[in-house]
Amino acid sequence: MDYIKIRFCNDVDKLHSKIERSIEDVFRSMNPTFSLNERTWYPQIDIYETEEEIIVRAEVAGVDIENLAVEVSHRAIKLTGKRSELPRIDNATYRLAEIQYGSFERVLYLPVPIDTEIVSTSYTNGFLEVRMVKLEG
Repeated sequence: MDYIKIRFCNDVDKLHSKIERSIEDVFRSMNPTFSLNERTWYPQIDIYETEEEIIVRAEVAGVDIENLAVEVSHRAIKLTGKRSELPRIDNATYRLAEIQYGSFERVLYLPVPIDTEIVSTSYTNGFLEVRMVKLEG
């Protein structure tokens, strides 16, 4: 059975600056394979809240499970991973290159504190799901 790495921590790193992201977006529009740094894409994420849990789902198709990691603190979660680029097609001119490869990092601040002792993950059909139990209070 494969496992997703989970780290528990007190603080979660901040995302890289909005200016850096904006510069990267401008140059990527001119050259689809441009990347300013290692974090080159941002998976789409949904966050759900029930009476008992906070549930995070991330669309990470093409990321091998051994390249995924989750860091959890009482008020935030950080998802990191890496999607390897598929082999390029010889003698082809790319007309559109929207699939993004490389490393990603997403930091999400949670609406309520969670119990870091009760966290579970699953990975099915390209979706990572993290379930966290809310602290009573």
